[in-house]
Amino acid sequence: MTPLKVTASGYDRATFVAAYGGVYEHSPWVAETVWDLHTGAEIDTLESLAAAMRKTVDEADESRQMVLICAHPDLAGKAAVRGDLTAESKSEQRGAGLDQCTEQEFEDFQSLNAAYKLKFGFPFIIAVKGHDRHSIIAAFRARINHDREQEFYTALEQIHQIAGFRLADLT
Repeated sequence: MTPLKVTASGYDRATFVAAYGGVYEHSPWVAETVWDLHTGAEIDTLESLAAAMRKTVDEADESRQMVLICAHPDLAGKAAVRGDLTAESKSEQRGAGLDQCTEQEFEDFQSLNAAYKLKFGFPFIIAVKGHDRHSIIAAFRARINHDREQEFYTALEQIHQIAGFRLADLT
């Protein structure tokens, strides 16, 4: 098991939230809730923190989950062009080559982002680590055929994967 740099035991809430509040995109409430529920030594490894954070999200009501989903930026979207992404999102998108899209690929992303949001009411989310822009576009095209319930669940699963990668990067 991987020990945490900042554990729930031995640190104050502000330090814990500062360390882990960005794991879930623009959603420090996840780390705050974990702190409030688990201030003891049971949150002292990467695995136990990941499980507690996942449980917090999974047990949140659907409206709070929707806010979490909507906190994620469009892939190769306007926020990326403006430079308004979090450092984590910028690094993740750059790692998948989304900052190197051709004009046609950029147009494809814009069109797919718009169609996906129109159909589901939230942005397309994929843990881009291990993907390139071509595989992401293929996943976009496949997932746009899902129903809303399936895609809502898939979005949350992808968010958990992103959080896992971000936690691993912090250790």
